[in-house]
Amino acid sequence: MSLTVPVGVVSRARRVANGFRELTGVEVDADVIIAGRAGLLGHSPRGRVSAGGATHLMQCRDSWCALTLSRADDVDAVPALVGEDSIGDDPWPAVQRWVAESDCADVTERARLLGLPVAALGETPAEPPRIYPFGAATTTRSPSGLLVADLSSMWAGPLCGQLLAQASATVVKVESASRPDGTRAGPPVFFDWMNGKKLSYVVDFDQPSGLHRLLAAADVVIESSRPAALINRGLGPTDIGPRDGRVWLRITGHGTGGERANWVAFGDDAAVSGGLVCGGDDAPVFCGDAIADPLTGLEAAVTVAQSLRSGGGELIELSMSAVAATYAELPNAGETHCNPTPWLPAKASELGADNDVVDQLISEKLSLSC
Repeated sequence: MSLTVPVGVVSRARRVANGFRELTGVEVDADVIIAGRAGLLGHSPRGRVSAGGATHLMQCRDSWCALTLSRADDVDAVPALVGEDSIGDDPWPAVQRWVAESDCADVTERARLLGLPVAALGETPAEPPRIYPFGAATTTRSPSGLLVADLSSMWAGPLCGQLLAQASATVVKVESASRPDGTRAGPPVFFDWMNGKKLSYVVDFDQPSGLHRLLAAADVVIESSRPAALINRGLGPTDIGPRDGRVWLRITGHGTGGERANWVAFGDDAAVSGGLVCGGDDAPVFCGDAIADPLTGLEAAVTVAQSLRSGGGELIELSMSAVAATYAELPNAGETHCNPTPWLPAKASELGADNDVVDQLISEKLSLSC
């Protein structure tokens, strides 16, 4: 499946993938990272409708915005968003009418009050990963043999975990029985692609004693929920006992500061927020397939590997919209097509299938720390 992507985006992604190879010895095909989901699922780019179909890029009175309606709750919120009692079976005509008559700031403010994933074109500036000291550093390490607790879901975080698994880390995918990763309910081939080399560990986030032990034992932690979600359960970075060299990776939609910490994002709207579109600002169309997700996952993996190389002991924060903005700032060298043949993934573990194995790994890891 061919996806239109700026030349500079592909070139930088290839350089980042080469950096991961130099740090870990693992070959990563950046073109597959960018276009693999579309190839696996048969997604086609459709201009101002995202390749996956859930996000629309629309013209407001003064600018452009993107709105994602990928969850049932998102669709249910549309009448409140547009101020109509009935919108029929297809919510988009009502949304597009309302957006066309509104200023972009009003659209994004109202949508965010309702918890909807929305973005104004180019609202987020480029920013490198934020890296903070987090405990004691240790010796230079590669991901090989390390224990990774992957609490993330969807695409960016799981991709980072998958790349670390390919670098021979033991990656534990953590899910709640009541709210597993939403991609489990989608096409299995994509879930397998992101999670096929991981152990599946189910916990109760409201009684997270097992998860607390896993995080205490982990050399790397990946999270992608809004920061308050873990902190309110006593599972934030400062709530877990220290481990020398631990790297804690926090992936967000729009950052951790102020109101942005509560903004919801998916890959296509986050890309628009960062200004990463094709066609130019006057006639923008979507770039790639939820492109902020794979770019963030790739950037996150190499940043974690770099941190481990320097001894770890760091908290790393990346936002998908800032990563997209970083790529959007690259010089305009035209557009190209990513059309790779995706590899067939290994089948992912069933939900909770590896709990006993993980509990044993945790016990062994913690006993070595004593």
